[in-house]
Amino acid sequence: QGKKGGGQWSRSKSFDTFCPIGPSLIPLTGPGGVADALAPNGRGLRVRSWVNGEAMQDGNTSDMEFGIAAVVSYLSQGTTLLPGTLILTGTPPGVGYVRKPPVYLAPGDLVDIELEGAGKLSNAVEAGP
Repeated sequence: QGKKGGGQWSRSKSFDTFCPIGPSLIPLTGPGGVADALAPNGRGLRVRSWVNGEAMQDGNTSDMEFGIAAVVSYLSQGTTLLPGTLILTGTPPGVGYVRKPPVYLAPGDLVDIELEGAGKLSNAVEAGP
């Protein structure tokens, strides 16, 4: 985390309308659970995004710098994690602002995001107030 408010790592998930969730949540354990895929040495889950149908990001949770167990352990040292708590992590390579040339979202753009097993979430970009 950077100084003065946590830097982009926390802010990018904190602005109003910046945290769409869905189209479904998948359990870690039990029927349909993904614990085995997310375990150390597991196959991971594919994460992809498109803007206006153009592929922008394609990664896998197995490529995360810190595994799920490490993230949960770290967060639980200072935060109560209750059943159903959502933990928002990073993003796969391909973020628009670091592309050459940079790619930025504009009103009317359609952003699709897919997590293997959870489905695809689509959101239209709207102009701010």
